[in-house]
Amino acid sequence: MYEDLKKIIDESSHIVFFGGAGVSTESGIPDFRSENGIYKAWDNYGKPPEELISRPFFDRKPDIFYDYYKNNLIYRDAHPNAAHLALAKLEAMGKLDAVVTQNIDGLHQKAGSRNVIEVHGSVLRNNCVSCGAFYDLDYIMDPANCTGHVPHCNKCNGIVKPDVVLYQEALDQNVLSRAISAISNADTLIVGGTSLVVYPAAGFIDHFKGRRLALVNKTETSCDSKADVVIRDSIGIVLGSVV
Repeated sequence: MYEDLKKIIDESSHIVFFGGAGVSTESGIPDFRSENGIYKAWDNYGKPPEELISRPFFDRKPDIFYDYYKNNLIYRDAHPNAAHLALAKLEAMGKLDAVVTQNIDGLHQKAGSRNVIEVHGSVLRNNCVSCGAFYDLDYIMDPANCTGHVPHCNKCNGIVKPDVVLYQEALDQNVLSRAISAISNADTLIVGGTSLVVYPAAGFIDHFKGRRLALVNKTETSCDSKADVVIRDSIGIVLGSVV
């Protein structure tokens, strides 16, 4: 199967990669639903994650939101793994047009990828909800800029919100359009590290009109039957081997 994927990559010139949480687990960032995932860390808060990281909860109880968010979704010591580096190499070779990611950690850019479409936003970007002023991750993590756990704008004292799509928030339509356009124009789509269960992102695969579809995931997905190649292994091992 590895050789089949390598042959597909060699014969392709407009690849798009669509990835999920499994891409970053090899960098030490937990996924959401596995045994050690982020969803298992909510017991101390008395609320399920779907509520803790929802927009209504952010607006209502920002201190508890940020306590959970900073302790469970921020991994400043994480580094790109073999998957991130392989994708950056494919882009540098002129074979990869875009990375469409559900992850919010910024590791694709850290590895050197330039055209990264972040469907769910990024922890690296933060904006004041009142005046829109931009702040980086270091700012919101610095206790000097916070009341309790909540970062405040140094211009208007408004609350600073992560540029992350929370539960009960709509995805950015411009970002969705870019992702769909990239996938629609690809000759090869490689899907990795995602079980394809979270919509609307999981529906992106329906827009693919190209020649070859490859799925790399440790577990079965609903789209395995549509793929030319299915590899049940970690995306870092696979891409690190074939690129």
